[in-house]
Amino acid sequence: MNADVIIIGAGLSGLACASTLRDNGLEPLVLEASDGIGGRIRTDQRQGFLLDRGFQVLQTWYPDARHLLDYDRLDLRPFYPGALVRVGGRLLRVSDVWRRPLRLPEMLVSPVGTLADKLRLLRLRHRCLRGDLEALYNRPETEACAYLRTLGFSARIIDRFFKPFFSGVFFDPELAVSSRAFEFVFRAFALGDTSLPARGMGEIPAQLAARLTRTQVRTGCRVDSITERTVTLASGERLRARALVIAASAPAAARLLDPSDAATASRGTTCVYFAAVRPPIEGPYLVLNGEGHGHINSLLCPSNLSGHYAPAGQTLVSVNCHGAEHNPDTLETILRRELAGWFGDQVRGWERLAVYRIPQALPLQTPPVHYPGDAGQRVADWLWVCGEYRSAPSIQWALHSGRRAGADVARSLLGRVAAQSTAGLRLPSAPPTLSGSAVQKP
Repeated sequence: MNADVIIIGAGLSGLACASTLRDNGLEPLVLEASDGIGGRIRTDQRQGFLLDRGFQVLQTWYPDARHLLDYDRLDLRPFYPGALVRVGGRLLRVSDVWRRPLRLPEMLVSPVGTLADKLRLLRLRHRCLRGDLEALYNRPETEACAYLRTLGFSARIIDRFFKPFFSGVFFDPELAVSSRAFEFVFRAFALGDTSLPARGMGEIPAQLAARLTRTQVRTGCRVDSITERTVTLASGERLRARALVIAASAPAAARLLDPSDAATASRGTTCVYFAAVRPPIEGPYLVLNGEGHGHINSLLCPSNLSGHYAPAGQTLVSVNCHGAEHNPDTLETILRRELAGWFGDQVRGWERLAVYRIPQALPLQTPPVHYPGDAGQRVADWLWVCGEYRSAPSIQWALHSGRRAGADVARSLLGRVAAQSTAGLRLPSAPPTLSGSAVQKP
């Protein structure tokens, strides 16, 4: 045997699975087809800048992230609890006044939504925080936009806040996602910080991989096929283990399990990075396009949160758009024109650093979306499958799926209850609302 368990895929699910197996005294071997770990969660270095592969953040509330990750070592840098929303040519601050109570008076003059909308947010928060996650995922389900209208929210706040903010999470501009998935994300925003590791999102998989030995993770190893307890690499090498776990992407898993199986539908996104002499905004804000037109969905300056993202004296600007079909040069021209309308002539001096087009950024989350509690699926007595695409997408459910699969494999091989997280999923509730005020452009 080459290992107790071979795991195919070194994304978050595969690494969480391997870490759980190690905690139970088993020896895993993780095989990754690409040149690095992390799956979609990776950070590149270019000209002294740190470039996350697409718009990614960590929600600190995630139960499995709290269990598996060392937040202090990640040196997390939080965003402002809210956002800046561009409406009518102005940047308006939208705040979670549960955390920023001094912002409460701003909502009286906010054009982002009506006063009734802001009161309805109390009801929405109370609903999203009620009960545990299993109860949340078993509630009656509809599309998120229809759900918001049912709760009485106006078209103004849906178009100016909910769509630009949450479509940046789901990569769905019309918010045709499950109301359950929406409530889960709303809960995460309400109960924790939205943050970036100081040295990039790639630090998350790197921290998980650090628990394994160097020989337990092999990159550049594409698995060509699997048979009972055996994998055959594209190189022709054959490896054996007591059990196999497929933690690869949906297309890769389908290729190994059943090539005739239809690929999981996905949403795409495009992220364009610019280098600037000075930041177009001050502070740790996410900027949303609430104008109802244009290619920009959101903008942020990661270097405003952490100086590690850019060389001294420079700023990193990230612009995020829906879809992955864009021609990079054409998109750059369009974005520069839109950005110049937002920030003026300074945009002319920005240097394009990279364009990330990610066709399979997230699995589609249209109803029905079910509770991902048992996300690690046993396919045979020697084979398991895990990964967020099999349940609900997010860092939380990717880690959860891998951890649960690792615990199930360990229980099967060892004949006893496996060590795993007992992080509570029943959390307290407490209600926020929105505030908004004009913020001057620098």
